[in-house]
Amino acid sequence: MKNRNLTMMTDFYELTMSQAYFKAGKKDEEAVFDAFFRKNPLDGGYAVMGGVDRIIKLVKEAHFNDEDIEYLRSTGQFTEDFLAYLRDFKFTGSIYAVPDGTPVFANEPILTVKAPIIEAQILETILLSYLNAGIIHTTAARRVVEAAEGIGIMEFGARRALGPDAAVEASKCAMIAGCVGTSNVLAGQEYGFPVLGTMAHSLVTEADSEYEAFLNYAKAYPNNCILLVDTYDVLKSGVPNAIRVAKEFLIPNGYQLKGIRIDSGDLAYLSKEAKKMLIEAGLPDTKVCLSNGLNERTIKALKEQGAVIDSIGLGDNIVLPDKARVGCVYKNVAINHNGEFVSRIKVSNEAAKAITPGYKKVYRFYDKTTGYALGDVIALHEENIPRNKFTLIDPNNEANRLTIKNYNIRELQEAIFVDGKLVWEDPTIAEKQAYCNKEMATLYPEVKRIDNPHGYYVDLTRKLLELKKELIRQAKEQTVTYDIDTKLEKRL
Repeated sequence: MKNRNLTMMTDFYELTMSQAYFKAGKKDEEAVFDAFFRKNPLDGGYAVMGGVDRIIKLVKEAHFNDEDIEYLRSTGQFTEDFLAYLRDFKFTGSIYAVPDGTPVFANEPILTVKAPIIEAQILETILLSYLNAGIIHTTAARRVVEAAEGIGIMEFGARRALGPDAAVEASKCAMIAGCVGTSNVLAGQEYGFPVLGTMAHSLVTEADSEYEAFLNYAKAYPNNCILLVDTYDVLKSGVPNAIRVAKEFLIPNGYQLKGIRIDSGDLAYLSKEAKKMLIEAGLPDTKVCLSNGLNERTIKALKEQGAVIDSIGLGDNIVLPDKARVGCVYKNVAINHNGEFVSRIKVSNEAAKAITPGYKKVYRFYDKTTGYALGDVIALHEENIPRNKFTLIDPNNEANRLTIKNYNIRELQEAIFVDGKLVWEDPTIAEKQAYCNKEMATLYPEVKRIDNPHGYYVDLTRKLLELKKELIRQAKEQTVTYDIDTKLEKRL
């Protein structure tokens, strides 16, 4: 295969369903699909949106070429008239999405596709793939940024990623989330953000002595000399040799020892002792960088123990965080019948998996006085939200309500494509980072808490809640009753 066409990155059943629609004369039937996740990732109180930029590129270029059509023909599953339809395929619908860098929450539509049903169906798999990756990397990175409380986070995760594409995506998401730079040279080249890094242990083990390795590095990079001091013994060898290089080469030649990095051991203890040694040696401005599989919880613990931390190198828990699953799903919520959207619902034996039906919008309320986000409400597309007083209703417990006043309101989804035309100007990475910082500042600290975060309100309007209950009732009435055996009772 010469050039990989990502439109083909779809589950096979998306295509078999599409041919079924086509054969039923429904290729022009307009459908609405919502993408959402059911549980905040990483046991957190929030997620951070990601992946919209890659969705834009994919949708703009969506097509099937001759090679794709020939492969699909070879499966023996598709008729020539349907293959002819695919040969002329392009996206003509509309997509609305929450922008990258926005805090988002479980069970609210983060992306909505309104398009002819075959177009909407074929894109499902890759849209979910991009959302799942973008959200988990951006969320994981933001959690460590929040834990660091202003200490610079350098993203060092490329070698832990599941392939080069995943590494670049994680680096980009980390920058959107607030990291200060990356070790990933390809990501830096592609997106134009700072690339950072100095040395690994192999530079030290290659040399005849740690001092020789440090001296050689200092001569190569006297203006940015940061030495990795834990190859042998941090306090008995690494730090003394770093001080010696500073005293014998850097300072006499007009330079300074910029920093040391500790990548193993008791980081809290070692960082404090190393800093004492640097101060006693007359090097109080030398920075201390810590690394070694850190995450938001270990960063929090280090800070509580008084560790000296000027910067952090971190990657494993951005590219492959623990419990790294967002679980975005994509569900049909409405069909256009004769110019009117008719709501659709999927019900389940698990109440939590019953989707919220209808063509909808999502709004966020902000306290006018404090600027904090008070909650989100999901409404039917045609509903108007009051601007002076509103009661948020928990759809899982209607007794749980919050009446709010004195608020500003914002619609969360932005138009990305309208009738096949790209209408959204995607911000730069720097603009997305600034936007993410601004939006994260609107969340109460209790919502951002690492453990046992406070629940954030994501509720339904009364009209939408009643519609959902009614459609669930109707769906249950459609359950077929039949005899398996005349001796058995009829069962639903």
